[in-house]
Amino acid sequence: MATLTAPYPTAEESTMSPQAVVFRGDGEPKSPELMVRRLAQIADRTGIEADNYSLGGVVESVERRVAEIMGKEAAVFMPTGTLANHLAIRNQCGRGQRAIVQEQSHIYHDIGDCVQRLSSVNLIPLAHERPYFTLDEVKSAVETAVGGRVLTPVGALVIESPVRRQHGQIMPFDVMRQITKYCASNDIRTHLDGARLFMMSATTGISPAEYASLFDTVYVSLYKYFGAPFGAILAGTEEFCRDLYHDRRMFGGGLSSASLAAALALEGMEGFEERFAEAMSKAEALFVELNELRGISVKAYEHGSNIFPLALDEDVDAERLIEELSNHLVFINADEEDATKVHLTVNTTILRQSNADITRAFEAALNIARS
Repeated sequence: MATLTAPYPTAEESTMSPQAVVFRGDGEPKSPELMVRRLAQIADRTGIEADNYSLGGVVESVERRVAEIMGKEAAVFMPTGTLANHLAIRNQCGRGQRAIVQEQSHIYHDIGDCVQRLSSVNLIPLAHERPYFTLDEVKSAVETAVGGRVLTPVGALVIESPVRRQHGQIMPFDVMRQITKYCASNDIRTHLDGARLFMMSATTGISPAEYASLFDTVYVSLYKYFGAPFGAILAGTEEFCRDLYHDRRMFGGGLSSASLAAALALEGMEGFEERFAEAMSKAEALFVELNELRGISVKAYEHGSNIFPLALDEDVDAERLIEELSNHLVFINADEEDATKVHLTVNTTILRQSNADITRAFEAALNIARS
């Protein structure tokens, strides 16, 4: 009688291994099963205080915690970053004004013109196909907005940093400070789309609170690297946040049982800054070792954060390299837009194996992948 054996795990299942180093995504891979297990552990250890349609309970706890980290007076839970950014612009501008954004930003490219269609705020895109705009560009846009026959002033300016569409490149802090100072002196409110703010802070050594201090409001993601299945936090002044939950409800964002996401995020953010700083430091040392191997070269963007381009020699088969690395529980991916390009995204999974083991994995994979 034949013995039934379990099938080999898929590549995606293998990334869930506690030893897997996954060079993609800002956070550690998560699955419904892993999140359920973590929730059960939290419930056993401390309990999970329920919310009432995203009000109170552990949702309020994560709001207070993020406000504290950002140095802001208050914060409001949002189901998505899209809604957080939208409500920040909507409430900063009011109707009939404009908002300056990066042409490469999530707000401009990925939310179906919801700010324009639902809140009557027109967006002015600057820095075409670049990670950030300059103070001179902002000044020119502001002057143009008030120089037409119908006055349509700029009411808000939004900076996304790091910029996802530019492989995590950031706006330099000095440029950010110049622009926000100019905005403050011209009655233009400012918002930081800081979904990946902790990546930027680990790279520059500038704290999230120092970045947030330049802006009237700031949004951070709860699911990109804190382990929640969804969620965002929008932080600002007490006055700005006080009745914002009414707008959240109006747009269908007053979720029931948001405490499940909030509990996971609250646990995930404890010690995250230190762990991610350790991961970036470890990556810096690892890339020196990898650059000694024949066939590959890890490079860096001029204003990069945690994403690094990996250059392969012509005789290296990228698909074979990816496949062989997975046998060592090291996972890299070709870009979705261009299969000939590979990037290494640093996250805390790099702490799961020694640099020596990761280097040996690359060396072994390259020996097979080189034609």
